[in-house]
Amino acid sequence: MEPIRVVVHGVLGRMGQQVLATVCGEADLQPAGGADAAAEPGSLPLPDGSGAVPLSNTLEEVLDGAQVVVDFTNAEGASSVMRVASARKVNVVIGSTGLTDTHIAEAENLAQEHQVGIVIAPNFALGAVLMIHLAEVAARFFDYAELTEVHHEAKIDAPSGTALAIARAAVAGKGGKFTAPKAEKEVLPGTRGGVLEGISIHSGRMPGRVAHHELVFGTLGQTLTIRHDSINRESFMPGVVMAIHEAVKGPGLTVGLDKIMGL
Repeated sequence: MEPIRVVVHGVLGRMGQQVLATVCGEADLQPAGGADAAAEPGSLPLPDGSGAVPLSNTLEEVLDGAQVVVDFTNAEGASSVMRVASARKVNVVIGSTGLTDTHIAEAENLAQEHQVGIVIAPNFALGAVLMIHLAEVAARFFDYAELTEVHHEAKIDAPSGTALAIARAAVAGKGGKFTAPKAEKEVLPGTRGGVLEGISIHSGRMPGRVAHHELVFGTLGQTLTIRHDSINRESFMPGVVMAIHEAVKGPGLTVGLDKIMGL
């Protein structure tokens, strides 16, 4: 069986470099090219020393022969990737965050129009996906919930897409809003964080973190804590590989790794 040929969009970024290294290490995957807005067109040496692939600052120029594009850039970049790749009949895996319902609707239309597979996931860490699932299961037993997420200092959006997914799963599991007590005197404005359906969400940004999410449920005399930490970017790679294999199975849109994991 021929390996799946993969192009990495955002290949010069930290996640892009990790994806490229992972593709090189998988027997049934093959790097086919890299694209990045900051790239000088030419060739990109592969991290395992096995050769080089075409490199461009324009995705169209590296799509020949590709079967899947993996994107780790931003919402704007992801939207462009879906349009360009699907028009060339290339399947897409999106790891960029910040996508809106409008982006999701466009992705569904593109998948159907061009008969390609598109996979979009707010988080590729299997443990984080399980955390979202567990939050929905546990939520109906509690009236209070607080969510803290901490990422590296360069993360653009706050709160993280995963934090929002966790909060929305908890609300869905409860079937309604949580209780969010207000401080009688908020000495420092914003201390209680942002609130989504009664769940207070707090965001931290600092060097030394990759991704940390902690959800605490509370009720009379007890709390339940569900926590997940990504220690390094390798934690996302099994999920990315899983998504690549899913994308080539057939046309359609898959939102969330949980669908692939069978949760």
